[in-house]
Amino acid sequence: MPDDAPWTTWAPGTRVVVRRRLAPDEAAAAGKPLTDVIGVVVRTTPTELVLREDAGGSAAPPHRGHGTHDDVPPLVTVPLDAIVAGKPVPPRPPRRPASPR
Repeated sequence: MPDDAPWTTWAPGTRVVVRRRLAPDEAAAAGKPLTDVIGVVVRTTPTELVLREDAGGSAAPPHRGHGTHDDVPPLVTVPLDAIVAGKPVPPRPPRRPASPR
């Protein structure tokens, strides 16, 4: 990992996307070597980046797809040496209300 990697300085509360290298067992199960994580920075340590997964809109509790709402989105811990790319992303726009039928 480069010493000037931007993810080492992201402030808590910043919404980011991170591309990370999967561990060999994860890569074998997923059938791919990399995966992306979108989340809000909780903390950064010298060895890891902790994100609160952001799978839903900012105006409603996050949810996966069209399933039920999660009360608290999960934390994702990403080892810094597994990150191959990352950048801040804008906040999600608020969800529009359902149109009347």
